[in-house]
Amino acid sequence: MIESLKTVFTQPNVLFLLDGLKTTLLISLGVVILSILFGTLLGLVRNYERKVFGKLAGFYIELFRNTPLLLWMLACGFLIPGSTILLKGSFALFLYTAAVVAEIVRGGLNAIPKGQFEAAHSQGFSFFQTLWYIILPQTFKKIIPSLLSQVITTIKDTSFLAGLGIMEFTRSGQVILGKVTKTSEVFMIYAFLAVVYFLICFTLSVLVRNWHSRNSENV
Repeated sequence: MIESLKTVFTQPNVLFLLDGLKTTLLISLGVVILSILFGTLLGLVRNYERKVFGKLAGFYIELFRNTPLLLWMLACGFLIPGSTILLKGSFALFLYTAAVVAEIVRGGLNAIPKGQFEAAHSQGFSFFQTLWYIILPQTFKKIIPSLLSQVITTIKDTSFLAGLGIMEFTRSGQVILGKVTKTSEVFMIYAFLAVVYFLICFTLSVLVRNWHSRNSENV
């Protein structure tokens, strides 16, 4: 067992895995930020614009939410010309995640009493001022647990990028798997990947539960 540990977790291997983990976290951070921005816009358009743009937003959301993420990664990876495979795969993850975030935002918007628009209008607020100063702040306060849960899902979803050969955390582990021969060494690599993913996602889950508990007590 000790010999297998020394074989698997050499300094080059550990640094290689950490570099893959860094790529995973950077992709997740970028995708989450862009998805929240675009997903919020999609949710607003679908909720308050009932004509052409609202229908287009609805079509986009339903299309991505009801088709496999890996399918879009493969499509973007092999059909979009130019750019790097990393950007193509990340772009597909962004498109998919934005659709999920849009529905989260829309759920939060629908939880805000419609009377708040009338009250804001009576105070001289325009529609967009009402959204910016009154509706969206309340919406995001309500949906923070759901958004944080989606962050966790996005971190796990980056593992699909391994199918495109992108050197994120899971793919880094697969590369090292090609260098080992013993079953115990294969197990150690998979166990290490699972433990790291678990620690990151579990930590975020605890933060979500604690945040939700504190805010429930303050209500």
